[in-house]
Amino acid sequence: MSHFYASIQGNRGEATRMGSEESGVEGHIRGWNIGVRVVCTHENGKDVIRVYKTGGSNKPYGTLVLTFYDDSGE
Repeated sequence: MSHFYASIQGNRGEATRMGSEESGVEGHIRGWNIGVRVVCTHENGKDVIRVYKTGGSNKPYGTLVLTFYDDSGE
């Protein structure tokens, strides 16, 4: 079983991907000029999810806007 699991839905149906603690998983949902990249990683025994605002297909990397830390064990 995978540590991370991602799914996306579009006009061709749903697609899914799995990621391990080592690989993580990420996705970029975007229009031409605006988008959001979500990156899931495993750091120091905890899951971390970072959300970036991007410039869409024109500028796929962007600015970090939010970070979530798994605090379920605390």
